[in-house]
Formats: sequence, C-alpha cells, structure tokens
Amino acid sequence: MKQFSYAMIALVAVFATANDRPCSTPDYSHGISYVLPLKYPADFPHFTYSNPLAPKRGLLRLPDMGTFDNFNGILEKGRIAAGFDFVGSRTLVYDRLLEPAIDEPASQYGRLAEGVAVDPQYRWVAFKLRAGAYWHDGEPLTVEDVLFSFNVFKEHGSVSLRTALQDLVHVYAFGERELCFVTRANAQINPIMPFAYGGLSILPKHYWQSRDISKTTVEAPLGSGPYRLKRVDFGRSLDYERVENYWGRDIPVNRGRYNWNNVKFDYFRDENVMLEAHKADVIDAREETVSKAWTTEYNFPAVKAGLFKADLRYITRVWGLWWPIFWNLDRPRFQDIRVREALWLLYDFSWINRVILFGFYDHGTSFFHNSPMAQAGLPGPAELKLLEPFRDQLPPRVFTTSFKQPPSDGFGTNRDNIVRALELLSEAGWELRNAELRHKDTNERFTIDFVFVSPMLRRAEMPYVSQLNQIGIKTTAIAPENSHWQHRMRTGTFDGGAYLYIPSNTPGLDLRNRFGSLAAGQDYNLNWARIKDPIVDALIEKVIQSRTADDLYASTRALDRVLLWSFYFIPGMAQPGYRLVHWDKFGEVETSPLSRVPVLDAWWWDENKAQHVAKGLKSLNSAK
Repeated sequence: MKQFSYAMIALVAVFATANDRPCSTPDYSHGISYVLPLKYPADFPHFTYSNPLAPKRGLLRLPDMGTFDNFNGILEKGRIAAGFDFVGSRTLVYDRLLEPAIDEPASQYGRLAEGVAVDPQYRWVAFKLRAGAYWHDGEPLTVEDVLFSFNVFKEHGSVSLRTALQDLVHVYAFGERELCFVTRANAQINPIMPFAYGGLSILPKHYWQSRDISKTTVEAPLGSGPYRLKRVDFGRSLDYERVENYWGRDIPVNRGRYNWNNVKFDYFRDENVMLEAHKADVIDAREETVSKAWTTEYNFPAVKAGLFKADLRYITRVWGLWWPIFWNLDRPRFQDIRVREALWLLYDFSWINRVILFGFYDHGTSFFHNSPMAQAGLPGPAELKLLEPFRDQLPPRVFTTSFKQPPSDGFGTNRDNIVRALELLSEAGWELRNAELRHKDTNERFTIDFVFVSPMLRRAEMPYVSQLNQIGIKTTAIAPENSHWQHRMRTGTFDGGAYLYIPSNTPGLDLRNRFGSLAAGQDYNLNWARIKDPIVDALIEKVIQSRTADDLYASTRALDRVLLWSFYFIPGMAQPGYRLVHWDKFGEVETSPLSRVPVLDAWWWDENKAQHVAKGLKSLNSAK
C-alpha cells in the first residue's frame, strides 16, 4: 500500500502542475547568497578552507551525548544516529542540492545541483541536477528521488520540516535533470526558501518504496554521500567507512573534504566520563562545554607536552544564547508578564558566572549574540518603523531601554531585585503566606518543575532554584537521560527548561519553528516555550521577507527586543568562543575565521603529527 501511495503522490504533483509551470527559461547560477554577494566565482576549484591535496586516510573518533534509536531523520520521533543527521555538517550518508560555504555569512553552492535559479519575487526556484550522481548501490540519483523526497517531507516530515516547507505548493520535473519548486500564490515573499530547499538531504525513492518512511527504523537506510555505515553497536557506537567511489568526491564543494577513511561516534551518558575518555585517547576531538572542566582539567601531562591542544577559537557564527531558561507558557501562571519579569529579576547571572562558571561566559543580551542582527542601545529609525504599529501592545521598555540582565555586582543578593519581584508577583495575584507563595484567590501553591539537559547545567542553575525557594516558590529540578529530557521538552511536560539556541545567518524559517504561534500549537514542535504572540509572528515574517542587510538587521533587532522584554526567556550565558579540545595529530588549512570548526569534513590525518603524539604518549606512560 505504501508503494502505491508514494507513486500516487508523485503523479498528483505532476498532473496538478501541468498548467502551472513557471520555470520555463531559468537563468542558472553556480550558487546563491542572502543579503551579501557570493565570494566564489563559477569556476572556483574548491573552498579555501579545504585542502585538495589532503591525504585520504586515518580514523577520526568523535563523541556524542546520550544514545540513538533511529536512522530516519525526517521524523521528530526517536533520536537520530550521528551521521544520519538530515541537515547540517554531520550529514555523512546523504547529499543535498546545495552546500553552505562556512567562510561566508549565508551562501550556498551547487552539490547535487550544478545550477540554481531563483525567481526575483521568490515564486519559484529551479535546480539543474548534475549528471553522474548515484546511490551507494549503484542506482542513479535522479529527479524522481528529489520529487519523492519533498513529497514525503510534506506528508510525513516533522513539525519543523513541514513548517519550513509550508509555502511550497508543489515540485515538478522538466527536462531530464531539472526541477521547479513552486510557492503558493498567496505566500509572502521569502528569500530563505531557496536555502531551505537546497539544504535538505535527498532520499532514495527505490529504497523507501518497499519500506514505511513514516516510522522510525533501526535499519540503516541507503545513502549517496561520502560515507556509509559499516558497523553499529546499537545505542552506543557507530562506525563509518569512506565510500571509495563516491560520485561527488571531486566536485568543487567537496574537493579536499571528507578525508577520513573511517569515522567513529561513541556515545556517553556523562560528560565527566567523556572527558576522561578523551584524556585516555579514546576520543580525538570535541567541544568542551563545561566551563569548570575547561578551566581546571586541561593541565594534564599530554597538554604540558604539547600533544593535546585546548584552543579557544573565535568563530563567525551567530552565537545566540547558551542554555537560557524558558517557561512553558501553556501553564497559566507563566502567561502573566509580571510573573515572568519577577522570575527574571531573581536570576543573578553575575554571581553564577563568577562562582560556578569560573567567569568564562559573557552576559547574554541577545538571541543573535556575536552578529549585527543583535539588539544594542535604543532602537533606530528602521526598527521603530517596525515596532510603532504595536506600541500600545508592547512593554514601554522596548522603545526606551536597551536590554540588560538584572542589576548585580556578583557578590551577594540584590535586595532591591527581590523586593521588586515580590511586588510584581503581588500585582499578578501571588502573595507570601507562611513562607509559601500562594495565589490570593485560589490558595494555589506556586510551583516550578525544572527539567535540565545535564547534571552540569542543573548544578549551574541551583543558586537560582535556591533563590526561588527563598521567596516561597516550591521547586524541583532534575536532569534525566538525554532522550527523556528531549521527550519532555517536545511534549510540554515541564514548567521550566533550557535549550541551546544558535541561529544561522538566515534565521527566518528557524524563527518560525522556535518562536512562531503555528509551531506552538503542534505536538513535537521546536517552540518549546509555547510562545503564541501575534507581534512576534509579525516580526518573524518581516525577518523572512528581508532582502537587504539593512532590512534584515532592523527586523531581527526589533524581534530581539520584543522577545527579551517579554521575558519569555531568562538569558544567562553567551559564548565568547569555541572551546576546541583535540589531540594534535591532524592537519587543517589556516584561514580567516569560519562559522564552525570543520574537523569532520575538512581536517585530515597528519602522519608525522600522529607519530609524534604516539611516541609522546608512550614516553609519558613509561615515565609513570
């Protein structure tokens, strides 16, 4: 029945568009960019951060937290296995139409597609596929695979996938290798759509026709990318091998990349265990996410001997906010902005950062930290133009005050903050009775059930939890296993949570998924705070419609101010850099700062360095 269903979907897509084929004469380009011009010309040989002479050899060992139980990445159910990621830099087994350049703010170049054309009004996007692409079983990769993929994304994809593609009305093939993506007639202009289409992995139609793509799977699907899964210890580790005859090895966006013969992911339940495994040379490279460990743990003999590196690297990506606390707005008590402001006033990040986080972090004051999209100072004329229509509905401080964290010197409780918080809570109907905060009318106890992603984060937030207890709020705080944490966030079974928010330089569609009202109304959404704010929705649409840098920065800054002054989140940490820790046995191209550290896809095995590390470790071990 599934086989018939997918075939019928494809036929419906073709026949439904027989009289509506706008991509008649597309003017193809080798790439597309957002706001700023392309860096690379049409005849570029490779990205400047890749080395076309890099040797193809060696094993790269990487860690991941938690576990995995699924190889089908289009669903929100289950936890996807590393390497089968559907989007992003860890996509090892699939190809996509376009490849992002990480030395540009927002540009993509042809991968599966040799050409891309975009209608000036964004009513359609055309792609011309490269000749010669094929799946790991030798079958050619064709327009039928692309049609199939986008049909199943629309029918069976996760909430975030379907939200991202909500304006895509149909896709049709024309010619032997060309495809046209058509936007619905009444959709608003959306310059981000070509990037959304180009960034999604393409799936094999012939493989899935005999399987149910609407369900999770423990069978590794067929791919077309630079690696295939060789071995799996389910839930614990994954071993990949490089595909020797990978069809895309020498196209410009891939030349000098994917240099490892083998890639292995090991899963850990505890960050301390992961750290010790790294010290024991079980892991090669990772990001250190615990500030205490970064400050105190990287002085072991291999570091002193120069065999192991701990580098704080500046990267150009938008840092966003690092695990801000947010509230489940489906809970009535958090729907009152006075309550949310009171909870914000009680958060003393300066003390937490100094005492628990070793002073490592910057103060988070923007969802777009480390970018020109971030709010700063007072709103300028372009921002005011966007905000003025909502002046009567917005907190006055959106117009009069640059957002900062609550006043604190980091060395003790700010009594003024507590007094003001209690005043706000009283105005919202809550008062202290016998050291318990209760509702004046119903006598309901004010409670907060916190669910944190890790014991480390829970520890960092315990001073805040204690402060809430001191004013009579009853709290619980747990850090369950990672998959359980994710399930509770997705299903709204919590009061307070925290998540890592790192937007891209093309943030529009992700903003819909994270903060838009439509996403909040769906199960397994990414709007875990359940924000349903028409002003936020309107400003998100302004971000999506931006066609110049000035328009983009004005709309993101305006949105930033509204989100912050609405106190949906308590922004705490902001990253000052990327904490890269690795054994010094790899090569990389030294270049200007990139948006990420491309260990997985652009570094390579350096035999001389590897031998030096091996000899150094042998010497250190013999000296014990």
